[in-house]
Amino acid sequence: MRFSDCKNDVRKNVELCDKLTHLSQEKLNAVVTFIDPEEQIQEVEKKDSSLPLYGIPVAIKDNFNTKGIRTTASSRILDNYIPIYDATVVKKLKEAGAVCLVKTSMDELGMGGTNLNAYTGKVNNPYDVTRISGGSSGGSAALVAEGVVPCALGTDTGDSIRKPASYCGVVGMKPTYGRISRYGVIPYASSLDHVGFFTTCVEDAARMLKVCAGRDDHDLTSSYEPVPDYESQLNSDLHGKKIAVLENVMSSIQDQRIVDNFNEMVEKLKKRGAIVEKVTMDEALLQTLLPVYLIIANAEACANHSNLDGVRFGMREEGENLEEIMIHSRTKGFSSAVRKRFVLGSYSLFVENQDKLFRKAQKVRRVLVDAFSKVLDEYDCVMASAAPTIAPHPEDSVGEKMSDTYLVAENFMVLGNMSGYPSLTLPSGFVENCPIGINLTCKAFDEQTLLNIAKAMEEESGLANKTAGGAR
Repeated sequence: MRFSDCKNDVRKNVELCDKLTHLSQEKLNAVVTFIDPEEQIQEVEKKDSSLPLYGIPVAIKDNFNTKGIRTTASSRILDNYIPIYDATVVKKLKEAGAVCLVKTSMDELGMGGTNLNAYTGKVNNPYDVTRISGGSSGGSAALVAEGVVPCALGTDTGDSIRKPASYCGVVGMKPTYGRISRYGVIPYASSLDHVGFFTTCVEDAARMLKVCAGRDDHDLTSSYEPVPDYESQLNSDLHGKKIAVLENVMSSIQDQRIVDNFNEMVEKLKKRGAIVEKVTMDEALLQTLLPVYLIIANAEACANHSNLDGVRFGMREEGENLEEIMIHSRTKGFSSAVRKRFVLGSYSLFVENQDKLFRKAQKVRRVLVDAFSKVLDEYDCVMASAAPTIAPHPEDSVGEKMSDTYLVAENFMVLGNMSGYPSLTLPSGFVENCPIGINLTCKAFDEQTLLNIAKAMEEESGLANKTAGGAR
């Protein structure tokens, strides 16, 4: 489903998507909370029908605050949390005419890449329900991939939009850090978190970015950069565009079918006039990506979530004193996977460990970003397979294992978070009837080039608007 499919009257269109999301729940388990759309329908019907998202149903990842609607971040400790305001980007969607239908499942507090540790259980891949959707924005990716909503909000701290996009066969975009406000988003790691979205085609992604982007005084990290009309400026002409293939990723992928698919796309881009060359970054440096990410992200998470103690708000477990209440609440309120991350983050923030762990990780991050920036000084875009495998079964998921084979290929998209550069994954083909994708990253605030190159690739793949659910 794409935006242009939503041409019926608002009520008919929204009610159809609402029905489809309910029907998909048994298959996908992608929804945490269903939202009664009636009040929103009535409000939208009063608005100008030329609004960019007029009557478009949208799914919202469950770490975006939604006024009066439960927002859990898929964590037991937030099971009773009902915000009193909308996140800025949710407010923008509504102002543009969108109707918010559901809050989607995610890895708890965004901490994961599989969507296996959500309080409500595993999210299933629409193409093969025995496989994972990827995470942490797996619920949003799955619903768009199933074709029951045309777009969905997500967040991306390491690759949490772009990896699920690959596994589920949709377009997943993370724009430049600061391009979209993070106000009202339950954070994971503030220096790495990005707001983004899923669509079924590049054209819809361009429209979503225009709607969502812009300065927000509630988020002082949001940018004053002007926001172009990305959709009207889409141009798939690649003549003279210089694209770097990140060879560190491609050389470590063992599934030759994924490599062949990627190479076929490279040849098609060359025929369209692009200059495509292989680039190799320092392998030892890239192998620091995962450990540096884990240290920084989890240290920031400890600070961001210190208020989740069962006292100020959230689910409370009783105890004989304040300390026991907090211990019991956090022990029962968080999954073992999240508690593990908090332990790691706390350890790196101990006074005696800050210099040798946290500050050292920050310095290595700077070296990584500088090295990546040098590549983009010479090229318009960096390109690689978004994942080294199709969506795995839960027991085969690599997760955060320090695998020699996939240490770089599984984690290279973290470069987009460490640098803040805009990055997008789009589908490029199928292996064993499961989607595979290609990731693109461009210079800061050069989302137009990112979308233009993606549009050319989409034209070559012929996979625009393909969903697991087929025509609706």
